[in-house]
Amino acid sequence: MQQIIPESLSSNSPVLQTSVRKLGINPNHWYVVARSEEVKNKPLAVTIWQQAIALYRDHTGKVHALEDRCPHRQVKLSHGQVINNELECAYHGWRFDSEGKCAEVPYLAANQKLPTCKIRHYPVKEQDGFIWLFPGDKEPSVEPLGVPEWEHLNYIATVSVIHTQAHYSYLIENLMDMYHGHLHQDLQAWAEASLQNIDEDENSVHAHYTAQSYYKIDKIWSISQLFFPALRRLHPEPLDVSYVYPHWVSTLGKDFKIYCLLCPVNETETKAYLIHFTSLNAFWRLHKLPVWFRRFIKDSLFGAARKLLDGLVVQDVKMIEEEQQAYLHNSQIRNYELNRALVSVQKLMKIQVEGSNANDFYS
Repeated sequence: MQQIIPESLSSNSPVLQTSVRKLGINPNHWYVVARSEEVKNKPLAVTIWQQAIALYRDHTGKVHALEDRCPHRQVKLSHGQVINNELECAYHGWRFDSEGKCAEVPYLAANQKLPTCKIRHYPVKEQDGFIWLFPGDKEPSVEPLGVPEWEHLNYIATVSVIHTQAHYSYLIENLMDMYHGHLHQDLQAWAEASLQNIDEDENSVHAHYTAQSYYKIDKIWSISQLFFPALRRLHPEPLDVSYVYPHWVSTLGKDFKIYCLLCPVNETETKAYLIHFTSLNAFWRLHKLPVWFRRFIKDSLFGAARKLLDGLVVQDVKMIEEEQQAYLHNSQIRNYELNRALVSVQKLMKIQVEGSNANDFYS
């Protein structure tokens, strides 16, 4: 991939916010709308870019997604229940199959036919511990990003939910900008980040930094660094962050990998799942133990970094929401951006949503 640096970007280049902060999403991608464990025998209401959706499981455990609207009186189907693999409206008991067709009306007279009304159903996949949904109108031509570490026995996971009253672009820019470690102080995992280069194409932006990492997980006792800051020692590590539209992925050395799986709700609200993985790859003796024991260790340590991750999220969300409010107060104010990775990210968002030529963004 070729590095692209806009000619107009200088040390104090103003970045016009207006068009980016009002962008919708490219619906022809898979978005994460829930964790697998959240979808049980009762319908779950979720929203992806102003589209209200009801998720539910049938008797086989398969997840389905329907428009969260009963066409009879327009109330939410997520208030109802699942009966015989069909989603039943709580108001009058109308039932809808997984394709969104009306399957039963309990008080239908003998001389009446079932209504021909139909609601939208969405492609949905359960993969790597999450529910992935495709909100586009056409058949999916891409696969979900995937989180292979979720089931891998060498990775310990922690999940934190981000729910911010801000446009998704603010969250992505925050995640791509490693200079903001100044905000996190004792919670940060890195210091002295320095952007080295950027690779980008029409689907992704990869920013490569060097940094000083606070953690080195090379001995079994070194995992305690996650809990005791006094044990941490700075050492150089590569820090790579990627916006693989519409999600984000980061690696810090060989020990840590983080995903942020997005679910933009609307123009001023974003939900996302932040997944932190600590690698146990350095412990070769551990890999020789029985699978059941390794599974026990993985499950027992799930959420070990929760305090750290939640603390980072709280600090980031505060800043992101202040940015959103500043924009709403005066959308004509320009940001003076020094990190060229963020300019690349804004360009990618616009290309994905509008399908425009990259040069149009800077004209």
